[in-house]
Amino acid sequence: MGMKVTFIFILNLCSILFFCFDRNSAYEGVMNPNMVTNSDDIKMKITIGSAVFTASFNNNATAIAFNEKLPMTIHMKELNGNEKYFDLSSKLPANPSNPGTIQSGDLMLYGSGTLVLFYKSFKTSYSYTRIGRIEKPAGLAAALGSGNVTVIFEVD
Repeated sequence: MGMKVTFIFILNLCSILFFCFDRNSAYEGVMNPNMVTNSDDIKMKITIGSAVFTASFNNNATAIAFNEKLPMTIHMKELNGNEKYFDLSSKLPANPSNPGTIQSGDLMLYGSGTLVLFYKSFKTSYSYTRIGRIEKPAGLAAALGSGNVTVIFEVD
């Protein structure tokens, strides 16, 4: 009789775990409609003056956390003739690595609190966490200009 009770207990436990797993996967992303679960799921609209760019999110915790802060209008500062940056008011999860080469249109996190939008391609020895990438960066450098600039990030 002890073996039968143990078997029924294990069977019930497995049923409960299966139900919970199935229910959670069925509702994935429903609680927050802006939640990024795949880089193709949601696009980001980046507006600089009259220029509008579309970006894809990377599929990582940093992109998800950044997406939850949108919409966001920020005043980005010029740095090195190849990037604009902004120090966020709160830190984002980070998993930095060295990309080797930065591409024009890369949106990355430096450290855990500095948002960086690159408008020129170049080799780098610094480490960043990827957030996303502008799909067609032609005209990005011209839109950003050579000084500080206001940029609007929102879910597209």
